[in-house]
Amino acid sequence: MEAVAIVTGGSSGIGRAVAESLAQKGLTVYEFSRRQIPDPGVIHMGVDVTDEAAVDAAVEQIRKNHQRIDILVNCAGFGISGAVEFTTLEDARRQLDVNFFGTVICTRAVLKIMREQGHGRIVCVSSVAGAIPIPFQTFYSVSKSAISTYATALANEVRPYGVTVCAVMPGDIASGFTDARDKSCEGDDLYGGRISRSVQVMEKDERGGMSPAQAGAYIAGIALKKKVKPLYAIGFTYKLFCVIMRLLPSGFSNYLLYQIYAK
Repeated sequence: MEAVAIVTGGSSGIGRAVAESLAQKGLTVYEFSRRQIPDPGVIHMGVDVTDEAAVDAAVEQIRKNHQRIDILVNCAGFGISGAVEFTTLEDARRQLDVNFFGTVICTRAVLKIMREQGHGRIVCVSSVAGAIPIPFQTFYSVSKSAISTYATALANEVRPYGVTVCAVMPGDIASGFTDARDKSCEGDDLYGGRISRSVQVMEKDERGGMSPAQAGAYIAGIALKKKVKPLYAIGFTYKLFCVIMRLLPSGFSNYLLYQIYAK
């Protein structure tokens, strides 16, 4: 019997690449997204991950179809940028609702099924920006940091039931995510042009980053591993960055981030 996987945010970017990679491995793959962009071998379901009722209904339909759900990969997300002082609470909540609470809603929907069947793998796509807080992308970093903490803690809650959970932290990815970022330069004049400069630095790095196909194949590989550790960074450079940030004194490491992204 083929294993069954759900990939959220599967219509584009990393999510689409993960879904394609899992389908190529012979899995039955469902992707949750609001847009339908045909992808051979992947079954689209029009689901908004922030809509708990819609997610629950879709997951239950998949369970009825296959009597199992083996893998969930939480990829759905987007980014906002701008100064904290000028970011509305509405925008901040929307960032957390999609990136973090969308992950929570989809994970909750599959947990009972996985626990009762005695196995399952949940992969949450976080970001190196969660481990390395980026100024002027504060709420994006907050959402990704929350995902990493959530996945690490949840892994121990469900460990006795054969359900394994981890978070994967991509770095710069050359995808449509960059152009889709919801950018605000409000207050840039008051901040001496630092808001726009910071985002320009980040976007330049992203456009020269890893391809979604490479990142997607890596994440799909994690989803299929027999055993996983709680956190993964994609690529040697980003693994090194994360280690350095943990080892350096916090004042010094944060000053380095200021020099790169906020000066």
